[in-house]
Amino acid sequence: MPYPKPHIITFPKIEDPRGNLSFIQHPQQLPFEPERVYWIYDVPGGEIRHGHAFRQQQEVIIALSGSFNVVITGIDGIEHTHTLARSFHGLYLPPMTWRCINNFSTNSVAMVISSSIYDPNDYIEDMGLYRSLAEKTK
Repeated sequence: MPYPKPHIITFPKIEDPRGNLSFIQHPQQLPFEPERVYWIYDVPGGEIRHGHAFRQQQEVIIALSGSFNVVITGIDGIEHTHTLARSFHGLYLPPMTWRCINNFSTNSVAMVISSSIYDPNDYIEDMGLYRSLAEKTK
């Protein structure tokens, strides 16, 4: 069964003069039931969150503050760069999507919503292995 393609999800945005509000609910905005949420912050200038993929895990990455780029490579081998800079947009990443995060702005915060709890056996951290597995997945 082919995986869905990575894509931007636009979350509801309630505008108010006192400040805007956005929210995420399953299943309305998330294509999976969330099991874990973590965030990346205080990334020193010029640093890169190096690449990896997951065999089964799905993710949505959101820029809660500031901006950063998510560079992805799907099982088709094509690389795309998504700039996340709005807290009501999230990038959905299906299983078997290689991702690297870079170009963090000052004080940026990346929130990641995951479909599963942390499992080191689900990580693919070698691009050669990823390409080999991706070829079998096509």
